[in-house]
Amino acid sequence: MNPFAYTRATNQQAAIQAIAQQNAKFIAGGTNLLDLMKEHIEQPTRLIDINRLEFTQIVERNGGLRLGALAKNSDTANHRLVREHYPLVTQAILAGASAQLRNAATNGGNLMQRTRCYYFYDTAMPCNKREPDSGCGALEGFSRIHAIFGTSRQCIATHPSDMCVALAALDATVQVEGPQGPRSIPFAEFHRLPGDTPHIDTNLRRDELITAIDLPATANVFADHSYYLKVRDRASYAFALVSVAAALDIRNGLILEARVAMGGVAHKPWRATKAESALKGQRPEESSFRSAAEAEMQSAVGTEHNRFKIELGRRAIVRALTIAANSGRTA
Repeated sequence: MNPFAYTRATNQQAAIQAIAQQNAKFIAGGTNLLDLMKEHIEQPTRLIDINRLEFTQIVERNGGLRLGALAKNSDTANHRLVREHYPLVTQAILAGASAQLRNAATNGGNLMQRTRCYYFYDTAMPCNKREPDSGCGALEGFSRIHAIFGTSRQCIATHPSDMCVALAALDATVQVEGPQGPRSIPFAEFHRLPGDTPHIDTNLRRDELITAIDLPATANVFADHSYYLKVRDRASYAFALVSVAAALDIRNGLILEARVAMGGVAHKPWRATKAESALKGQRPEESSFRSAAEAEMQSAVGTEHNRFKIELGRRAIVRALTIAANSGRTA
């Protein structure tokens, strides 16, 4: 790990002013950033500790819920209002990492974590995310965990978060603050596909600070019929091969509205809009779920090593929707 200076921000404006310094980074839980620093992937010359800022509250707002950016993942998952009104978020958070990491990791940090692509972490290999225009080792290498949607010739890495998949499904909004004042970023626009700039993960400006994540009141209708399914190599402390956040608004025996997002399949949480469109107005039954899964997965493109994800994705969508329709019960 390279030497770095350390600053503890005592208020929001001090934090924003400090981040303007060259090669500075915010640190809260540090559960991903410190790993990246140890591997010489991130090499900030200054860390700005924001743990003393007052962004830890989880409160009702405009009929929805505001999650403080510095609230711990474990506190968020176990909060009464999250569990009652947005159980999809609770399920997704509890599917991620370990209890120890969830106790340290923050909501804002969860949004900012970087890919776990092997080639990104191996500094001896080419990686356009780590070093632009150096190449992508995964394109011709072992790509079992890599993306099947939204890829480019520059990058086929996947976004690692579970929480973010649920937030994408529920149309969350990210609140940020910078020198030009506050702004709101719809969750669908927060993370980026790789394109020609895979080293840029988000549309957050370098001098902006995440302050909160807003869950809309409209997402309350999915509380009774939602489920987060995570398929991984082992039962705990593993990243998703494929995950599905499924949420249904079922009335009078028909699906009035559907939300489906996927993890482990793209450079950002992947909103399965084709599946959602196919489900609207249909009966909540297996044939409808299979048609929706087929509609979404028909545009997936795999490699020699990860082509299995296409069929896995189909089955995961059907399984997650089936459980969601059954009020989130697995049996």
